[in-house]
Amino acid sequence: MNDDPPGLDLTRLAEHLQREGLTAGPLTAELIVGGKSNLTYVVRDGTSTYVVRRPPLGHVLATAHDMGREYRVMSALQDTGVPVPRTYHLCRDPEIVGAPFYVMECVVGGQPPLTPALAHGLVDVLAELHSIAPESVGLGDFGRPDGFLQRQVARWKRQLDASRSREVPGIDDLYERLARDVPASGRPAIVHGDFKLGNTLVADGEVRAVLDWEMSTLGDPLTDLALFLLYGEVSSLDRGSAGEVPPSSELAAHYGEASGRDLSRLGWYVGLACFKLAVIAEGIHFRYTKGLTVGEGFAEVGDQVAPIVARGLMEV
Repeated sequence: MNDDPPGLDLTRLAEHLQREGLTAGPLTAELIVGGKSNLTYVVRDGTSTYVVRRPPLGHVLATAHDMGREYRVMSALQDTGVPVPRTYHLCRDPEIVGAPFYVMECVVGGQPPLTPALAHGLVDVLAELHSIAPESVGLGDFGRPDGFLQRQVARWKRQLDASRSREVPGIDDLYERLARDVPASGRPAIVHGDFKLGNTLVADGEVRAVLDWEMSTLGDPLTDLALFLLYGEVSSLDRGSAGEVPPSSELAAHYGEASGRDLSRLGWYVGLACFKLAVIAEGIHFRYTKGLTVGEGFAEVGDQVAPIVARGLMEV
């Protein structure tokens, strides 16, 4: 009987982790996050428990789902005020389990309903992340901050053009407004890229770990803030956001006080967040209409696009 979960050869993994001094004896594993994102497993040897992350099955692009990138940023943040799992091992050899992978601490926590106190706690974590000088933790070359916002606008326009299947009122107008009025960025920071409650682990009302760093880079930190605020407004976009969410203006003011950042152009960043999430939702809708989605909940995603676009047009 083969008890290997999809994408993880437990015999080869056990041999490899024993050589690294991490485990002893046979392993058991449970796939806890699957799909098109990186695959995440809880792995046990009877004494120790770890988490293993690898790219999704059948991924093609070498630059996508970069295990080394996630491992590097979490390793760099180990001894800072940003809560991240401890990292133990990065394996770039695809022969072990079929793709590069890394091993990290198994943090106990979940995603409870959002409360005002937890929302403010998340803002504090975000401000702490953005306060870290990248070069001070060995991440001075982790991205290209110059031109970051212009590249973001262009990137999501390309994504939109690749997934057009219907007329979306206002989405091209939103793009044009964003493209012609890109603000000047403040000092660059380590950017998570998808910061939300659903990408954290919480226990006893405190954020115990920030996860899913695959989109992290160096760039404009207000893109993180704006996306976080939008997730709070549109709870269906964040699987963990159900609950009592403070007004965006309150959370933005909290961030401004904690970070010292200039928020005078925050509306533009919220507009960019709306454009990004509208394009993502439209791409999911496009795949759904082609029969390329697996599971439930995809039929309604397309209905979210127009309200998100309208929200963005209110800001820019």
